Parts: sequence; structure tokens; C-alpha cells
Amino acid sequence: MRHDHIITSKQLSQGDIETVLDRAAEIDADLSAVADRHAGTLLGLLFFEPSTRTKMSFETAMKRLGGDVVDMGSVESSSVKKGETLADTVRVIEGYTDALVLRHPKQGAATMASEFVDVPLLNAGDGAGHHPTQTLLDLYTIRENAGLDDLTIGIMGDLKYGRTVHSLAYALTNFDTRQHFISPESLQLPREVVYDLHQQGDGTQIREHDTLDEVLPSLDVLYVTRIQRERFPDEDEYRKVAGEYQIDTETLAAASDDLTVMHPLPRVDEIAPEVDETDYAAYFDQAHNGVPVRMALLDLLLSDETEAAGAETGVRGGETDE
Repeated sequence: MRHDHIITSKQLSQGDIETVLDRAAEIDADLSAVADRHAGTLLGLLFFEPSTRTKMSFETAMKRLGGDVVDMGSVESSSVKKGETLADTVRVIEGYTDALVLRHPKQGAATMASEFVDVPLLNAGDGAGHHPTQTLLDLYTIRENAGLDDLTIGIMGDLKYGRTVHSLAYALTNFDTRQHFISPESLQLPREVVYDLHQQGDGTQIREHDTLDEVLPSLDVLYVTRIQRERFPDEDEYRKVAGEYQIDTETLAAASDDLTVMHPLPRVDEIAPEVDETDYAAYFDQAHNGVPVRMALLDLLLSDETEAAGAETGVRGGETDE
């Protein structure tokens, strides 16, 4: 990997993405092969927002690599409650660990925090900004189910506040894709994101829609997101769009038999439970893929760190230079 920190999917090239996905596939095929690869390594978890899948999969990933984690715990039980700044928090926990994972409600927090630390920092979501490690597991799932070449994908739901959507859309511009964005007008992609996508993706087609019907039959992948109540500044605005887009087996009757339905989870009511039992559903496999993908990412970043430190001391890869 060419990066010290993973802050946004915009920094990842096609080569970076394929390196991580290929390594994840190797790990997924034989977890035991890397069981002690990073013994003695500590990963610091700093989650300023609730999380289940991201936090637990990072913890699982580090432990399956032979390392361990230290967890800041809830904001209420930390020194943040006393007024400690994010800069001071990451500086302190950097001293205890070999890498950091940060989730924060403010967009741009990961970028700012990375300026204060020397160990690798991975952005696990910054407000409505980016979530690059989610994107990597999404891409792994897409590649396993539909491939990443000549792909037609529909991305539906909260496109304004959805950081998983922003990250995925940017990353897909590295590939030959047709991206269809389906949302109510009030939750469309931010205009600056649309502009960036047109600028970045030479082979990418971008289309926006307010209904799914017209594009569903052409899709290889349908990526569904929930309407994020916690991001809305006005509760009345949330109520206007809540439940507007829902997927059930009747909806999917018009879809291709090969369609893959994905969701970053958690879901509320946007995908009916009856879809879980169909061949379309890939969202639980998608959640599982968080472990091998995050194992691969940690392995690549931490191996670079180990080799860099070894080069300075005359030791590289555990061997003494003659």
C-alpha cells in the first residue's frame, strides 16, 4: 500500500483496491495462514458514534491476525466528556497502539486527526463524509457476485447524508461502471459529489432518478441504504421521506435473475425480511466480508510499518541484515 492513512476512497487507485481485494480473497480462503502474522500488535478503537459491524469486524480482524485491541469505550466514559480535544485524544492513544481506527460524527474529523499521529489511522466513518473500509468490503462483495467490469449498479436511498454511498461512488470511478442514483429530490447526491464523479471517472456514466422502476431491469447490483434519521437537522424533514423507498419480493419481480441486492446495514424497513430468503440477498455475506477485507487492509498497512521500522534498525521482515 502507498498510504500511511486510509481517510477517503478518493485516495485509492484501482491498483490499491485490487491489492486489498486480492489479499482479502487469499485470507478468506485460509484464515489460519495469517493467525500469528501480527502477534503483539495493538489496534486502538476510537468510536465517537455507535457501531456494531464496523467496530466488531475490526476487532475480529486484528485478533484473527494474532494481535489485540484497546478500546476507548463510550464517549460518556472517556476524557472527551471532560472536554479533551480530538487532537489530544488521538495523540495519547497513538502512544499505546500500532494503528488507530476512528469513527466520528463530524465530517473531516479523520483528516484532522491524521495530522497529529504517525501510526496508520483508518477512517471508520466521519459524519456524512466517507467510510473507505466499508467501500472496500462493498467492492469485494460486488466482485464476488457480479464482477467489477462492465457493471451497472443502482444506489438507492439517502444519498445526501450517506457516507457509504459517497465512498462507493468515488471508488467505482476506477472501473467501467454505469451508476444510477435513486432518491427523493431532497436526498440527492450533493452537487459537489456529482461534479467530482464526472471529473474523476472517464469510463463512468452517472444518472439520477426519483424512481427505481425505470432502471431496475438493467441492474447487476442494487445497493440500498436506510434514511439516516440521526443526520437530519429537522425531524419534520425526516418524516417526509421516511419509508419512501422499500424493496420486497414484488418489487424484485422486474429484476434480472442475476441481480445482487446489497445494504451496508443496519436496515430499518427499506428491505423486507422476505428478501432475505431469496438468491438476490447478499447483505449478510457483505457484513461477513468486513472481516477478511479489514484483515487484508491491516495486514498491508502494518506490514509496511514493520518493514519501515526494520529498515531503520537494520532489521527487515524479522531478519538481521548481514
